[in-house]
Amino acid sequence: MKMRHLQLPSGIVEGIPFLIANHWTPEQAMAVVELLDDLREQIWRHYELQLVPLIREDRSQQSMDIAASDSSRDDNELF
Repeated sequence: MKMRHLQLPSGIVEGIPFLIANHWTPEQAMAVVELLDDLREQIWRHYELQLVPLIREDRSQQSMDIAASDSSRDDNELF
């Protein structure tokens, strides 16, 4: 089976592949989603104060990257 490269929210592009069974029942898939939601919530509750500045920094950087890309594209349209 050929592995396709997915764009992960974290931006990680290298590492150990993680396969998920493609024959779960909808109930099994929902149980995993709920587990991950619970894990995310517990991490947020514990680390919220430390995470907020990191999230702001990340979003600010993304906004600057988008603005720079848009500016570059606008400059190229002049020619």
